[in-house]
Amino acid sequence: MKNKPVLITYPDSLGNDLSDLNRIMDTYFSKAFGGIHILPFFPSSGDRGFSPEDYSRVDPAFGDWDSIHALGEKYDLIFDYMINHISRNSRFYRDFLERKDDSPYKNLFIRYKDFWRAGEPTAEQVDLIYKRKPCEPCVTAEFADGTAEKIWSTFSEEQIDLNTASPEGREFLADTLRGLASHGAAMVRLDAFAYAVKKENTNCFFVEPEIWELLNYCAGILRDKGAEILPEIHEHYTIQKKIADQGFYVYDFALPMLLLHALYFGQTQYLRHWLEICPREQFTTLDTHDGIGVVDVKDLLPDGEIEKTKEHLFRYGANVKKIYNTAAYNNLDIYQINCTYYSALGDDDDAYLLARAVQFFCPGIPQVYYVGALAGKNDLTLLEATKEGRNINRHYYSEAEIHGEMRRPVVRKLLALLEFRSSHRAFSGDFALEAPAGHQLRLTWTAGPDRASLLADFASRTFEITVSQGENNRILEL
Repeated sequence: MKNKPVLITYPDSLGNDLSDLNRIMDTYFSKAFGGIHILPFFPSSGDRGFSPEDYSRVDPAFGDWDSIHALGEKYDLIFDYMINHISRNSRFYRDFLERKDDSPYKNLFIRYKDFWRAGEPTAEQVDLIYKRKPCEPCVTAEFADGTAEKIWSTFSEEQIDLNTASPEGREFLADTLRGLASHGAAMVRLDAFAYAVKKENTNCFFVEPEIWELLNYCAGILRDKGAEILPEIHEHYTIQKKIADQGFYVYDFALPMLLLHALYFGQTQYLRHWLEICPREQFTTLDTHDGIGVVDVKDLLPDGEIEKTKEHLFRYGANVKKIYNTAAYNNLDIYQINCTYYSALGDDDDAYLLARAVQFFCPGIPQVYYVGALAGKNDLTLLEATKEGRNINRHYYSEAEIHGEMRRPVVRKLLALLEFRSSHRAFSGDFALEAPAGHQLRLTWTAGPDRASLLADFASRTFEITVSQGENNRILEL
């Protein structure tokens, strides 16, 4: 991956399909981004593509492999592999339901009767599991012969967990990764990676040492094809550091909340500490297709400061309410807050540009979600139409709307910042951090004679970027 900002977008969120996305990138963003993370574009039965049915095809509603290849000629591409699960509508699971023990795919799935020594877990074993829904992590498979049994399902009933430990599961994994690399993936994100190893009498989340064997197996498959992996995990920051210590790229999911805290309260000590210890080979984020992560900042912000930040967001953020994060809007994930980053900052242009400037100067490669690239506000219309909490940050932009957004000063200045981060040579060098005052941070990159320095003032919500080459200094004008 090039050390240039990466755009994260659904295949149908900037325009209607991948051809529109290609044209929009050429028209507005070609100098801003060096890569594109295209969120799942495969045939899918739900969860906005995260319930994939078949990795060998592009959903015809979005285009075809030629549409993907056309983007790959100009940008580094990141694809998703949902390593933990596949759609209940996939031919593999449907064949299993039809033929049960005669199905060649029966070992792709985790059958309770085989997994648990007693055939069923005890209440204590269920309580131990790190769950994403308030019940046992299973669905009842109803077979064509009239029998039924429990099958592991961590997330929704639409998503059936894959058995990554079986020979059939490993073959499916290897074939899928090789296929994605053959279609131009420079990197594959392993979605929900920490759930992919299950072991009795554990929490079934980032189970060591087995998780390391799986990670290295995936890396080896892709390395042979000239591609890399990016494990996606929302949890305690020490897990990210462990993975980074093994030489893999990770996500900086702690930055969004730390930066909100600094901007809300004009204090930098917690953000400064993180920038001192965070992994250097990482992808930084402020926003994603899900929410603003809370669990990721545990112990980087004291619990009281986390609650204070959350309450401030709900009180002063633009058009965001606690109810959007409840069952009324199909969301029980206590670890995320549904809101665009721009609206989390009260739709304040100055605060938002400061946040992005800091992100672009942090160690790592910046990833910018498409809504964030257009300083998007909370989409209450889509939210209410769907009653899906996460849709508040999943607006569909038409080409005409994008053209109009480009006239906004905040978007033009953000584009200038992106183009600067994408082109300046200093970002290939060494990082230095200073704290001139309790409400200020100075982030500096130096590569030979080239230097770029950001002075961020969190009290006044202002910043200044100084660009140097040798003895020649200038202030970057946006």
